[in-house]
Amino acid sequence: MPNPDPYDAVVLVSFGGPEKPEDVVPFLENVTRGRGIPRERLEEVGQHYFGFGGKSPINDQNKALIAALEEDLAAHGLDLPVYWGNRNWEPYLPDTVARMAADGVTRALCLVTSAYSSWSSCRQYRDNLAGALDALPEGATAPRLDKVRAYYNHPGFVTATADGVLDALSGLPDDVRDGARLVFVTHSIPTSMSEASGPEGGAYVAQHLDVAQVVADAVAEATGVARSHELVYCSRSGSPQTPWLEPDVNDRLEELVGEVPAVVLIPVGFVSDHMEVVYDLDTEALATAERLGLPARRAASAGTHPAFVTALRELVLERAATERGEDVVRPALGIRGPSHDQCPLGCCGSGRPASTPVRG
Repeated sequence: MPNPDPYDAVVLVSFGGPEKPEDVVPFLENVTRGRGIPRERLEEVGQHYFGFGGKSPINDQNKALIAALEEDLAAHGLDLPVYWGNRNWEPYLPDTVARMAADGVTRALCLVTSAYSSWSSCRQYRDNLAGALDALPEGATAPRLDKVRAYYNHPGFVTATADGVLDALSGLPDDVRDGARLVFVTHSIPTSMSEASGPEGGAYVAQHLDVAQVVADAVAEATGVARSHELVYCSRSGSPQTPWLEPDVNDRLEELVGEVPAVVLIPVGFVSDHMEVVYDLDTEALATAERLGLPARRAASAGTHPAFVTALRELVLERAATERGEDVVRPALGIRGPSHDQCPLGCCGSGRPASTPVRG
């Protein structure tokens, strides 16, 4: 029987998103708090959400993932409640941690809906977890919260991503399919943040390049065709004077016309098809490709793919066994190996004053 000890709960930790039009600007105010961004600029950015009825898809996708994970845990005899807390919208993480404390949870593993290392995709969530513990009511017994390791190269995540690519390739015309460029897409971040990611710096880009190669190799093995691939970025925001990771996906599509007969856009940096995928890729990038006459398909993200759900369960059991002091096989594909469980002090800096996060 699988043993989850010492954990008596898991909690899905995510970004959050608005549920209706009147939520959009307050949500964006939460996201940008402390940056001094004018309300009129937030209303402009909010048009992305208003185009989808003011509702982000991320919350429904998290609900679906929780349901799939609960079903998978139960099917394997694991009686672990699954909680859910967000950084920027309901259910807010401090409220969730308070409910966990009231329910008597003593120790939980936090499954973050980001697979990579950087301040925004790892360290900030660790800060959020520490803040949620600090916000507990006086007298409450705080549960211990551990964060799952970066899982970008876990075989389950890779399988789910590769299957999405294969499905997208099948939708391309026969005469361009074999020559299609695999264009892996992730969220752009400031170059200074990228350089500070991981214990030694540069982890964010290196992790994406590593998993892109693994996925491309898996697709080549499945199809018998070796296709070229590359990494590009989307969703840049902030001051134009601040250097961010490039190239932007739309700029790169402009350059690829005449170089390749087709492209598959692969949202490898995202766990589910949330706003950066349905707007930046499905709306903007596919429109750019259509204008250019470049055949393009967008691969699905991991979402609730069975291999990804299985991976989350395996990550829980792997960490549980590690915490019990057992020898553990920690699956990882590519050249970088499995990520650390305990984040070293100073890992994933932001260029801002240091805080005291949950370590891992």
